Amino acid sequence: MNRFIRRIGDFSARRPWTTIGAWAVLAALVIALSGALGGAFADDFSAPGSESAEAIELLEERFPEQAGGTAVAVFAAPDGQQVESFRPGVESALAQVATIEHVATVSDPFATGRVSADGRVAFAEITLDVPSTEFGRDTAATLVGALEPARAGGVQAEFGGDAAFLNAEEESSGAEVVGIVAALVVLLVAFGTVVAALLPILLALVAVGVGLSGVVLLAGGLTTSTAAPTIGAMVGLGVGIDYALFIVSRYRNELSRGLDKEQAVGRAVGTAGSAVVFAGLTVIVALAGLTVVGIPFLGEMGVAAALTVVIAVLIAVTLLPAVLGFAGDKIHGRLPGMRGGPKPGRASMGERWARFVGRHRVAVLGTAIAAVAVVAIPAASMQLGLPNDATAAPESTQHKAYELVSDGFGPGANGPLMVVVDTAGSTDPQGAVAATAKRITDLGTVVMPPQANRTGDTTIMQVIPKTGPSDVATEDLVADIRAAATQLQDSTGADIAVTGQTAANIDVSDKLSDAMLPYLLLIVGLAFLLLMLVFRSLVVPLKATIGFLASVAATFGAVVAVFQWGWLADALGVEATGPIMSMLPILMIGVLFGLAMDYQVFLVTRMREEYVHGAPAGEAMVSGFRHGARVVVAAALIMTSVFAGFVFAEDTLIQSIGFALAVGVAVDAFVVRMTIVPAVMALLGRSAWWLPRWLDRLLPNVDVEGERLVEPPRDEQPERTPVPV
Repeated sequence: MNRFIRRIGDFSARRPWTTIGAWAVLAALVIALSGALGGAFADDFSAPGSESAEAIELLEERFPEQAGGTAVAVFAAPDGQQVESFRPGVESALAQVATIEHVATVSDPFATGRVSADGRVAFAEITLDVPSTEFGRDTAATLVGALEPARAGGVQAEFGGDAAFLNAEEESSGAEVVGIVAALVVLLVAFGTVVAALLPILLALVAVGVGLSGVVLLAGGLTTSTAAPTIGAMVGLGVGIDYALFIVSRYRNELSRGLDKEQAVGRAVGTAGSAVVFAGLTVIVALAGLTVVGIPFLGEMGVAAALTVVIAVLIAVTLLPAVLGFAGDKIHGRLPGMRGGPKPGRASMGERWARFVGRHRVAVLGTAIAAVAVVAIPAASMQLGLPNDATAAPESTQHKAYELVSDGFGPGANGPLMVVVDTAGSTDPQGAVAATAKRITDLGTVVMPPQANRTGDTTIMQVIPKTGPSDVATEDLVADIRAAATQLQDSTGADIAVTGQTAANIDVSDKLSDAMLPYLLLIVGLAFLLLMLVFRSLVVPLKATIGFLASVAATFGAVVAVFQWGWLADALGVEATGPIMSMLPILMIGVLFGLAMDYQVFLVTRMREEYVHGAPAGEAMVSGFRHGARVVVAAALIMTSVFAGFVFAEDTLIQSIGFALAVGVAVDAFVVRMTIVPAVMALLGRSAWWLPRWLDRLLPNVDVEGERLVEPPRDEQPERTPVPV
């Protein structure tokens, strides 16, 4: 395989203008198509096939006026005053809201009694003739503006509810810029030249630009989550910089060995490029695998990120060699005042660390495992939930609306449940509805008057919990209502289902929780098979997958400590704590798996390369670590910096994803790959590379380490001055 990839690199390097021109045409075409055919992004937090989703489908068929989205307009008088005193302004605002596109009905809070006990807060219920996801950001912004008459009259007016949250205006945090600047600093220190430092960043930006244009194009035909572009940019930037970094580093290393420019490009792409392809495939498969979970918005995030990774891999093995052909000798050297590596005869820091770990392998291994175990402890207390107005940015109108409703009416008013009673098969429809209302009331909730459709075969009733949408008690209430519904169905003949956004969020969280273990097993199995193929060993894949699981556990623990318990929340700018976003663990598993395999492949491939070329197992570990440690450290620092930049985003979901991936990369790179891996390799020696002969014959030889790449004899190669790398 490496010969094929090397030929691709050789072709690109020999015909740089052809390669660059092809990429320019492709980028222009994708950007043009995305502008012409691309669509808008929207969130659809639903679980197809769940009870809540099937209930909505029933309403769309029999009770369409109740199947649309919902929102609220909340009004609050100044402290010590009554909202009734500002009634003209409130009614004027609501009259404007009623004229907005897709607004079906607007209730009068004064007529329906939606005024708080102290008279200060009131809210109007808004029903839509489309799902909340189809309301649109522009229409939501228009609705916010329609509340201005109330504000002009002296009251606070906010827009909340599902339609407000799902169509909120996206805030730009500049997180990408923070990550890019940090990456540039790391690359300057690692390479010491502006050309070598800028090249990976520029190519990563090209990959992200083309990839995100493809995501916009995808949104033209499919509903695509608003978080998909951010996830795509986050992952694309990280892997794009890393992949270019690995190949550029190997190219510089080959130049220092005395190879000419063309030979160095071929060797770098044939070895490091092959590793990039395998590492990229793991990321792509893991991310694309999110589509099988059965949650549309999660699959959309995975596809968006996978698309940018595909582009990053293609750029690394085609466009990068072409640019290296132009860069030539400018890719190496050092800026004035920057060190060029260890002095002759002195071991590098990576080599010294590898030998230290080798000498004290048992103590180092025990310490590292204990540290990971301690960090992972909070993971046992993880609670999952979906984002809502409570997790929105504190200054957003939807978060303010949530707080006002909670203060005036209790937290449960922000997450009403909708109970749908299908009486088509009941002999006593009215009795079935009455029995249902009584049973739910007995559970300690407030049940609003039932509403029946025109044919009388479907009735809905709104249930107000005592607790907020994300509280465990609300989840228990939904479970209790559903349990009671099963009993009522036997006695009344009516089909009873619980829906509404709160119930839908619970269903999604349950489905994600159920899918997490199978998905994790799929990922672990994939990792084992892939690494067995690459390293031709049983022990190395086993060690790698166990290390990955340790990284996942430690990352879960850190996320729970910060975003659920609130540790260091102020220092990190986390303004809303609570249950962990239910899609975060499974999304993090997919992304972190790919990144963890990156470092495993790039670090251990060099160890195997030394081993198959005749070095003893112990020396192969040290030598491979010496060559690979510096670039893996730089890559991990870059990836951690890129992800950490997103911790400063306004959106809590993006904050938590950025934090989780930054911690996950740091733990996996520095604790697992840079500490546990060499310790285990030193402990096992030659046994680490054991593979049964019958299995060795069955497995294809992909030769990622480049054993088959034969260079011209040293005395036939032109003389070059060694360049420190």
